[in-house]
Amino acid sequence: MGDFYIGLVLVPMTIGALAAVSCALLGNFLVLRKQSLMGDAVSHVVLPGIVVAFIVTGSISVWPMLLGAAAAALISALLIELVRNLGKVEPGAAMGVVFTALFALGVVLLEQSDTRQVHFDVEHALYGNLESLVWLSGMDAQSLFDRQALADLPPQLARLALALVAVVIFLIAFWRQLVVSTFDPVFAQATGVPVRLVGAALISLVAIVAVTAFEAVGAIITIAMLICPAAAARLMTNRLIPQLLWSVLFALLSAVVGFWAAGSGMALIGSGFSVSAAGMIAAVSGIILAACALAAPQRRGAAG
Repeated sequence: MGDFYIGLVLVPMTIGALAAVSCALLGNFLVLRKQSLMGDAVSHVVLPGIVVAFIVTGSISVWPMLLGAAAAALISALLIELVRNLGKVEPGAAMGVVFTALFALGVVLLEQSDTRQVHFDVEHALYGNLESLVWLSGMDAQSLFDRQALADLPPQLARLALALVAVVIFLIAFWRQLVVSTFDPVFAQATGVPVRLVGAALISLVAIVAVTAFEAVGAIITIAMLICPAAAARLMTNRLIPQLLWSVLFALLSAVVGFWAAGSGMALIGSGFSVSAAGMIAAVSGIILAACALAAPQRRGAAG
C-alpha cells in the first residue's frame, strides 16, 4: 500500500460509500411508497435553506445547516398548499413549481453570496467536494492507530458515519411501523399505527441525510443514491430484507467503481484528465439500474 493511498483514495471513497448506503437504505421505502420524487424534491428544497443558514450564521457547521433545511422544508410545504389552493392545480404540479423555484432561488443566492471562500458554491452544491476530502495525515496503515493523525480526518467522514448509524437505528426501532404503513397503510391506520407520523419521520430523516451528504457529495449523488440502488434492488427480488441488502450492495459498487473510474479508470483508457467523482458515481448507479432492468430475475419471469 503506497504512501498516502489511504488518505488520498480510501478516505474520500469511504465518505462517498457512507453517503450512498445511507441514501439507499431510505430510498427503498421511498420507492415502495411510490414517493421516489420526494428524494429529488428534498434535495432541491434543502439548498436555499442551507445557503440562507450560511449567510445568516457565516458557518457551514451541521446544526445551522439542519435548521436552515428544516425551515426551507416547512416553507415549501406551505407554498405547495398555497399554490394548490390559489391556482387550483394538482399536487404534482404544485410540487414541481415550488421545488424548482426554491432550487433556482438557492442557486441565485449561491452566485450572489461570498461562499467560495469556504468551498460552497454552485459547483460544489451540484457535484460535491469529494475529491478534496483527503486525509493528508494518512500516509500508511500506521496512521489508523495514530491519535494525532486521526484528529485530521475530514469531519464529513464522522458526520456521514453518524447519519448511517441514525438510519440503521431508525429502521430497527420502527421496522414494524415502516413495513405495515408502506405495504398496507389502511390496515396500519386501523391497527393504531401513526401512518402520517411515520411518513413524516421518514421524510425528515431523508432531509437530515441529504443535508449531511450535501457538502461532501452534492446534490447529484444524493438524488441518484436515493433512487437508483433501491429501484435496481426492487427488480432483483420481491422480499424486503433481500431488497435492502441488494440496494446496499449496489450503492457500495456505485461509490467504489465510480470513484475509481473518475480518476484511475480515465487514465487506463488513455484520457489525460479526470472527471467529477460525483458525476461518475451517479453514472455507475444508472448503469447498474439499466443492467438490472434488462437482466433481473423479475423481468425474465415476466417475459416468460
